[in-house]
Amino acid sequence: MRWASVEVAGEVVGAIGPGLLVLAGVARGDTIQDAQRLARKLARLRLFDGPERPFDVAVGDSGGEVLLVSQFTLLARCWKGNRPSWSEAADPGEAAPLLADLAGRISDEGVAVKTGRFGASMQVSLVNDGPVTLHLDTRQAEQSG
Repeated sequence: MRWASVEVAGEVVGAIGPGLLVLAGVARGDTIQDAQRLARKLARLRLFDGPERPFDVAVGDSGGEVLLVSQFTLLARCWKGNRPSWSEAADPGEAAPLLADLAGRISDEGVAVKTGRFGASMQVSLVNDGPVTLHLDTRQAEQSG
């Protein structure tokens, strides 16, 4: 990603240059261990081009940053009826601390982190490079070992 930003009420609350825009949804039952696993994976996943081949450098090693934005709508279930259901999304009281913990853990991995504003109506902008878009789900990680 070349750049991303998030605005709340016309004010930019987070912006980065090259790096990762992480839209994070917290599901019921997600834990601190999920945040730890996700932070480690985000920091180490080789998504940036190296000098000799593509997808060879991690975000921190590339000098990139992470813009972490809460996005409970990722957990929508849309196949029954015509109105999305967010019944799998964690309650805000559970989700907010987990997202704050995730941001801290990404930072602890050596990657600079900016954030949106939890619970706010946010306008997210980005220039996606490639484009490359990945879906990481810690529940899938448990299934694959």
